[in-house]
Amino acid sequence: MRCLIAVLALCALIATPVRAEGVLVFAAASLKTALDAIAPGFEQETGHKVTVSYAASSVLARQIQVGAPADLFISANQDWMDVLQSEGLIVTASRVDLMSNGLVLIGAPDAESAEVEVGFDLITRLDGGYLAMALVDAVPAGIYGKAALQGLGLWNDVQGQIAQTDNVRAALALVATGAAPLGIVYRSDAIAEDRVGVVGTIPPELYPTIVYPAAVTTAAGPDARAFLTYLQGDAAKSEFLRQGFSLPEG
Repeated sequence: MRCLIAVLALCALIATPVRAEGVLVFAAASLKTALDAIAPGFEQETGHKVTVSYAASSVLARQIQVGAPADLFISANQDWMDVLQSEGLIVTASRVDLMSNGLVLIGAPDAESAEVEVGFDLITRLDGGYLAMALVDAVPAGIYGKAALQGLGLWNDVQGQIAQTDNVRAALALVATGAAPLGIVYRSDAIAEDRVGVVGTIPPELYPTIVYPAAVTTAAGPDARAFLTYLQGDAAKSEFLRQGFSLPEG
């Protein structure tokens, strides 16, 4: 009997996942530069390790849906957070809008600047090349970018010349390496990469307001709320602003 109890106890230990100490954050790819700068301050202040997994918000949300052990999710749009909330996978009371962003058209550092408005001749500027964008039907940066192109009256003309990538940082890399002459990325991405220049700012009225909601997951460890609070503090806000983000209205 004692042997059976011991075996059952061992099986229970094996079946129970052991959560690593610290905080595992699933964050939109566009947050990499900012969070990489912010996390060390929290670690030094609390002694708790922060590990961040960066990818498209759509990819991260789907990973959480299938049981990935994220403590904190930061999305680049409200829609993917809404999906997790509707499925009971985040703590709704913890949900907060952390920051906002904007879209820019980027090119080489020496690219001629232009007024991006209705009538802008994007096809001529591409000169047979491709426009780098995140996936236009799944990734927030691509969804916002598609809406902007539609608002500019350019979507029908340019949709056949779009190089779609898994996330916005991959689109940024295509322009940074010269693989694409132009791209649509977040303002913060352009600031983070010295090998690109801003051709023009895309008018914000042409696409939905870009907001980054954050929330603790229902599977979160004890340090997740502390890090979420830290991200709303003055030191983190200053870094977000320095990196080209803005504070959400209200």
